[in-house]
Amino acid sequence: MLERIEISKGRIGYFHLGHQPYWQQFPELKAQLELYASQFKEKLMAFGQAEIIDGGLVDTAQRAREVGDYFRAQGVDLLLCYVTTYATSAVLLPVVQRSGADVVLLGLQPNSRMDCTVSTTFDQLCHDNVTSLPELCCALLRAGIKPLDVLVGAAQGDARVERELSQWLDAATVKRNVTDARLGLLGHVYEGMLDMHSDPTMFHGAWGAHIQMLEMCDLEEAVCGVAASEVAAKLAEIKEEFVLAQPSHDPIAGLISPEDLDWSARVACALEKLIGAYKLDGMAYYYKGKGEYEKLISGMIIGSSLLTGRGIPMAGELDLKTCLAMLIMDRLGCGGSFCELHPVDFDDDIVLVGHDGPAHIRISDAKPVIRKLKLFHGKRGSGLSVEFKVRTGPVTLLGLTQTAGGDFKFVAAKGESLKGEIPRSGNTNTRVRFATGVAEFIEKWSLAGPTHHFALGAGDKLSALQKAAQVLKTELVVVS
Repeated sequence: MLERIEISKGRIGYFHLGHQPYWQQFPELKAQLELYASQFKEKLMAFGQAEIIDGGLVDTAQRAREVGDYFRAQGVDLLLCYVTTYATSAVLLPVVQRSGADVVLLGLQPNSRMDCTVSTTFDQLCHDNVTSLPELCCALLRAGIKPLDVLVGAAQGDARVERELSQWLDAATVKRNVTDARLGLLGHVYEGMLDMHSDPTMFHGAWGAHIQMLEMCDLEEAVCGVAASEVAAKLAEIKEEFVLAQPSHDPIAGLISPEDLDWSARVACALEKLIGAYKLDGMAYYYKGKGEYEKLISGMIIGSSLLTGRGIPMAGELDLKTCLAMLIMDRLGCGGSFCELHPVDFDDDIVLVGHDGPAHIRISDAKPVIRKLKLFHGKRGSGLSVEFKVRTGPVTLLGLTQTAGGDFKFVAAKGESLKGEIPRSGNTNTRVRFATGVAEFIEKWSLAGPTHHFALGAGDKLSALQKAAQVLKTELVVVS
């Protein structure tokens, strides 16, 4: 089984609000509210999706400053504020201001309702979880801070609340992985693809991601350093993860030779060395070279697919933007395979979605196929390529593009992967249907201004992507 890399989890600054004047009036109230807060923290930790940094109870303005400074020192990605009873806005605002992180307000009652026939003032204070939400939002907005969300419901046993919380935890993880990302750039953009061009400085400026420039000689040096034992181990891994295909009816499909496998395994080992040497989280590559460099690029597909499946996205044609989109989809747990629109089947109302080159093989509906191609259409070279389709069920498309002003913009949509035949052409292809109909969808998708590449993930992740875009402070357009 393909071993995943260890993913950095988001860091959540968790704290709960109280109202200090209540403690003397109701001596047992503080302990009761802290019990609720502790139980809710256990729920957050049980998700296992993020690291929980607990700031404890905030019930004075001074305490708010201390907790805000603590969260900043801890480098939290997102704040979750549990409003356990009425609290003044003065005990919230300094936390958010000084931490430097965005906040989600949680107005969550300890249970679904209070029994008014026997309830006391004490009971009401335990259920006053929404009372100060308007005040808290007003204070934040007047300070120029827009809360990411306000979540109202029950603290325990509320399916909607749990779903939303899970997505916010995922969003924090996406933020950490994007801001900490080190993406390699090897070669140059495919000639004439004007939508592919990116300004690496913008990746640094928008999110803090680092773009590492690589040279073909770096890869060549890594290939020369691969030992025979490493090649043998990689060959065994390839034969375990893939099905080796015989030539198909496509005239450019050929017979896989031992030399083809050996070279792909050697390059795969070299790619791992390159990724390790530069501590990369992903890479975009393309090179139109001759001789040894052409051979190097031609041998990258198998190794790149293995890396992508492990959580290190590899994007062809030097598509740095889609590489980041693939990283986001992977960190949301739905894969993120390098794709574009292929031929449309108007009779079945579907479009084939895929690409030549690397794929996210963990979301395949079966063992992915290795097919030998005598030529890579539109590119130099020949070699082994990957053929597969994404498993049936909901799928999500995520593209990353730029506006006329240079700002980044996400474009996303939801579809459904269907059973059915795909071409035996050594490319990935998935039969995808959209609720609007395939022709209308492609029209709307194109007019949203995406690049022609995007990341395809298994599952419905639109709501999670909306939250991720919020924490990344990047526009998201959903094509419906």
